[in-house]
Amino acid sequence: MAAVSMAAVKELRERLGAGMVDSKNALVEAEGDIEKAIEILRLKGLKGVAKRGDREASEGLVAAKQSEGAATIIELVCETDFVAKNEKFLALSEQVLDALVAAGAKNAEEGLAAPAGDKTVGELITDEAAIIGERIELRRVDRIEAPGTAVYLHRTSKDLPPQIGVVVGFEGDDEKAALSIAQHISFAEPVYVNRDEVPEADVDKERDIVTEISKNEGKPEAALPKIIEGRLNAFFKQVVLNEQVHALDADKRDVSKVAEAAGIKVTGFSRCKVGA
Repeated sequence: MAAVSMAAVKELRERLGAGMVDSKNALVEAEGDIEKAIEILRLKGLKGVAKRGDREASEGLVAAKQSEGAATIIELVCETDFVAKNEKFLALSEQVLDALVAAGAKNAEEGLAAPAGDKTVGELITDEAAIIGERIELRRVDRIEAPGTAVYLHRTSKDLPPQIGVVVGFEGDDEKAALSIAQHISFAEPVYVNRDEVPEADVDKERDIVTEISKNEGKPEAALPKIIEGRLNAFFKQVVLNEQVHALDADKRDVSKVAEAAGIKVTGFSRCKVGA
């Protein structure tokens, strides 16, 4: 059995983040060759990744980055909160995000195929998952293109990386107002910017529901159209950004009014929450 120095074990651990015993065993098997030991650890880890395919990955982080005329947001997930705050996982998220921004990726499929050095992002994630020892998945990628962008990242726990993120695309110059709208979105969870973006099928379904409810309540026939319209408007306030009351506005104005007063117009947004 080849002698393995503690210096070699330390170097291997620092390079890969692997455990002490695994690092020592790999070096023994590799007869002290660090590069060979790295390959041994990766191969063993990759076999573990295949076995972990059905394990739930509900922890992780949201990260975002602005670039010229765009902002990109990602959700990178893992199995435990211990890994979510691990330096290796955080470094991986930065590598992935940088690669996706450079490639202009607009969804997870494009993101996994994006180049990351001499690998694809998908290969990079698989390799790092093998070393970290958990299932890691690039679950979501969104790219919002606009003349101006704002990014808001929210920590639901001070001990963990951001779990909720919002990117907003806008026209105009008031970045502070755009950021306040991003903060509102993180709380209010709108789905669309404007009413005309809501699919007609969804509106029809909601109309049928509120109509049935109103009739079952015994409302007067003559009053039904107005009642149904009021309840539909309440539905739009739930899902349409510009019709929501801005959560941070002292005057309780709609988001559209806040934006108009600031001289900006929201053109798009993406809200991302780990595990949602």
